[in-house]
Amino acid sequence: MRTIWLSLLLSTALAAVSGQALAGETRARQILDRFEHANQWRDHVMVAAHRAGSMQAGKTLYAENSLAAAEGSIAIGAEIVEVDIRRSKDGEFVVMHDSWLDRTTTCKGEVVKYTLTELKACRLVIEGTRAVTDERVSTLREMLLATRGRILINLDNKLEVEDLAGMIAVALDLGMADQVIVKENLWNQTRIAAVKSAMAAMPGGFQFMPIIADDAVHDAGFAETVDHAFAPRAIELINWRAGAATLTETGGPLFSTRMRAAAVRGNWHIWADTYAIVNKPGGFLAGGRGDELAVQASLPREAWGFWADRGATIIQTDEPKAAINWLAANGYRVPYAGTSDRIEPAATASIN
Repeated sequence: MRTIWLSLLLSTALAAVSGQALAGETRARQILDRFEHANQWRDHVMVAAHRAGSMQAGKTLYAENSLAAAEGSIAIGAEIVEVDIRRSKDGEFVVMHDSWLDRTTTCKGEVVKYTLTELKACRLVIEGTRAVTDERVSTLREMLLATRGRILINLDNKLEVEDLAGMIAVALDLGMADQVIVKENLWNQTRIAAVKSAMAAMPGGFQFMPIIADDAVHDAGFAETVDHAFAPRAIELINWRAGAATLTETGGPLFSTRMRAAAVRGNWHIWADTYAIVNKPGGFLAGGRGDELAVQASLPREAWGFWADRGATIIQTDEPKAAINWLAANGYRVPYAGTSDRIEPAATASIN
C-alpha cells in the first residue's frame, strides 16, 4: 500500500511539474506569436524590461543584469528582458553592461581583462543600496537557460556586429534561437550593407531588430528601406531630442503618421524606449516623456500612454511592473490565455 501511495504522490508531483513547464512554454509561444504578428496585436503594448528589469524602484530590488532580475520580470508578466553582452578575457560571452566592473560588482577593472573563472569570483551589487548579493556574473548561456521557454530575450551587443554569430550559436545550441532578439544601429545605406553582409554569414532562426535614432535619421522613409532589407518584426526608434525641461509634443521626426503607416504595411512593431540614461536629464531618451515622468511625477499617461498613442506596441522601460500595471488598467494590454495580466500596484508611486 505504501508503495502505491508513493507512486501516486510521485505521479502527482511529476504532473504538476510538467503542467508548470507546459504553461511556461505556452506563455512563451503566445509572446512570440504577438511579437511575430504585430498587425494582429496592435491593441496590445508589450513591455521589455531594461537590463533584465533591474533598474526599477530606484535600483533597490535587484542587481543589474542579474538572473534574479530576469526572474522578477517574468513574474510580473513582462514579455521581453533586455540584457547586455560582453566577452571575458578567455572569450566567454557574459552578461554585463559596462566595460568596467566597478559599478555593478565587488570587483574592479575591465571585464575583458578577467577570465570567466575570475569573473565568477565577483559578486553582483544592488546599485541603489550597494548591497552585495550572492549572485555572480552570469554567462549568456546561463541567462538563456534560466529564461528558456518563459520570455523573449533581447541581446544588446556591446561588441562588434560579427560577434552576434557566436551569441546566436549559443541560443541555437539550447534550441531557443527564436526567443532571442538581436539588434544593431542603422543610419545609412553603407551601414545597412555592412550589417546585412555580417548577418548573411550567421545561422538563421533568430529575430533581428534594427535600431533607428533621430540624431542621425530624420526621415521616417528610412524605416521602409530598412524593412525591405531585413523584414524585421520590430524596429527600435530612439528620440534623442529634448531633455526633461521640455516635453516633446510629437515624439520627434520618427514617431510620425508615415512611420505608423510603414509599420502596418511591414507588419512590424514600433519599439519605444522610456528608460533613463546615466548623467542625462530625466527622460532624455524619450523627449522628456520617460519613466521619471510616469513614476516620480505620477504622470504615466504623459509617458507610456503618449508613446502608445503614437504607435508604440513595445515599450522598453526601467519600470516594467508600474508600466504593465498602468497599461493593463487603461486598456493597452490584452490578457494572455490562462492569465489575467493583473499585477499588484507598484510600490514606488501611485499610478493614476
